[in-house]
Amino acid sequence: MDDRILLVDDEDGIRTVLSISLEDIGYTVHAARDGDEALQLFSELRPPIVLTDIKMPGMDGIELLKTIKRIDPDTEVIMITGHGDMDLAIKSLKHEATDFITKPIHDDALEIALKRAREKILMREQLRHYTENLEDLVREKSARLVQVERLAAVGQAVEGLTSAFWELAGSLEGGLKYFGELPCLVSIHNRDLKVVATNPLYRERLGEKVGRNSWEIYGNASLSTACPAGETFETGTGRRVQRTIRYQTGVEVPAIVHTAPIRNKDGNIELVLEISADVTEMKRLQEELRTTRQRYQELFDEVPCYISVQDRDLNLTAVNRRFSEDFDEGIGHHCYSIYKHRQEPCPNCPVLKTFEDGKSHQAEMVVSPRSGDQYNVLIWTAPIRNAAGEITQVMEMSTNITQIRQLQDNLSSLGLMIGSVSHGIKGILTGLDAGLYMLESGFSKNRQDQIEEGFDVVKMMVERMRNVVSDILYYVKERPLTWERVDVMSFVNDIALMIEPKIRKEGLELTCDFRRPLDEFEVDPVVVRSALINILDNAIEACAEDTVKSGHRISFSARKAGGRIIFDIADNGIGMDAERKESIFTLFFSSKGKRGTGLGLYIANKVVRQHGGAIRVESEPGKGSRFRIQLPQTLPESVKRLQTAG
Repeated sequence: MDDRILLVDDEDGIRTVLSISLEDIGYTVHAARDGDEALQLFSELRPPIVLTDIKMPGMDGIELLKTIKRIDPDTEVIMITGHGDMDLAIKSLKHEATDFITKPIHDDALEIALKRAREKILMREQLRHYTENLEDLVREKSARLVQVERLAAVGQAVEGLTSAFWELAGSLEGGLKYFGELPCLVSIHNRDLKVVATNPLYRERLGEKVGRNSWEIYGNASLSTACPAGETFETGTGRRVQRTIRYQTGVEVPAIVHTAPIRNKDGNIELVLEISADVTEMKRLQEELRTTRQRYQELFDEVPCYISVQDRDLNLTAVNRRFSEDFDEGIGHHCYSIYKHRQEPCPNCPVLKTFEDGKSHQAEMVVSPRSGDQYNVLIWTAPIRNAAGEITQVMEMSTNITQIRQLQDNLSSLGLMIGSVSHGIKGILTGLDAGLYMLESGFSKNRQDQIEEGFDVVKMMVERMRNVVSDILYYVKERPLTWERVDVMSFVNDIALMIEPKIRKEGLELTCDFRRPLDEFEVDPVVVRSALINILDNAIEACAEDTVKSGHRISFSARKAGGRIIFDIADNGIGMDAERKESIFTLFFSSKGKRGTGLGLYIANKVVRQHGGAIRVESEPGKGSRFRIQLPQTLPESVKRLQTAG
């Protein structure tokens, strides 16, 4: 694999240190101090990997990334960013950067990013190799198939010739001159079943048979009834039969024998024309074709990616085994309905592009197999042409790169978590500083009100720090549930008592509706209590952010229905649009700025699902939100087994 790498950074010290590290790993380093110099070197060298700083004078790293991707989309670009440039780092991923690493650069992080870049390059090379091999195989087998079809057409041509010979009249020489160059055994027989004339190929392979019995050339024939010419004299009609012919060398070969009666002017059969075609070569080619098709199918099935063949209407005409295992086989159906459950072709479909320009195209998309999961796939297309060079079908190869994307997402999430948690802790420390200042000021001035206010701030910040640490620990290590039977009424009353002071402090109204009988349910009370408090905290924040309405309310209710305990937490705060509603349970999503870590609702949803429950959210901008949490009264056995095993 090409070991060249282009390093771009405006700081001489970083270029020097990174060049040494990269050369130790085994790369040949070409360094540039800015974007313009980098583009000049890239145009000359075309290295497979570029490592560039995001922030540089003049052309920044994002613009350099976009320009390189326009020149060569296959180039892998790794971004170098500072901790304060996380938004730019995420933006670079949207422009197809391979990865980003943060300063100060650690050798392990650098090697991981480079390894992933090399894996992507290797994967593309393998896909290109598979494509070229399959294209060559398709062309070769198409040519052989045409050859076999031409041989098969000989039989049809012979039938046409024998039909035409029905009206042929004249001397034997006049009749046989039409067949002198025909690659078949041609002979004419009289009513005594004697051979009266033969063509050169007949004489070459069977010897001089004029005057001999018509049936002697057939290895298993000894009577006139086994002779096709004799059958034609008896029936008065032409024949097409299979016989075994014995050459003068003693070799016996299978043949298709065609006969046609030659009538005199009175309409009586005077002679019989017999044409025999050796089908040994055809059978050999048919067997070779069958073997080749079998090997082609085995290769088709064993290629470690999804392969489909599609026509111009994007109908699937063939798929390999891996495709059939993960998707509904779908032959005869549209690819977009099988892959993505769409009613129309995907935008920028690479298959349609290949039909248009005859070139291979690449794309990356998310598809849905029959399991219901979502896979990231890298797609490569190749045209399939007929003998005239026209594109009749397109082969599409899709490689599952979900694990690579997950690793990429995990690394990105780790960076986001560090940034998010850092911001959260920074806000808490600022609050602690403010609380300590108020305490010191209160003690120095002997003002009890400032002392109490400062102490309340310190307590609140400590509680917030405790929540942050708890969320991080829960995210880092998922512990098994420690479930027990808990009285629901006591459980919800405890939560209400815990959250009520905070709600009152914010000037909000809390309404509780706990409908008896609630009975008991099996839960891990610690984590479920934390999950519900997280959702209630979210409701408090939603009301606090709403500066339009007055008289904000939060309602908290619990009831039993169908073997489940249903909790409703509603507020009349700012509400959410559809995009935000879809993202609230996403890892590190937060609308609280520096006050949140983006872990609370993610963990709440995780806890509920760990219990075999579900959360449903209803919300409209400006009208508030409602969270409905459903938990089974009795933990399912599958959940218990899973937690015990964990």
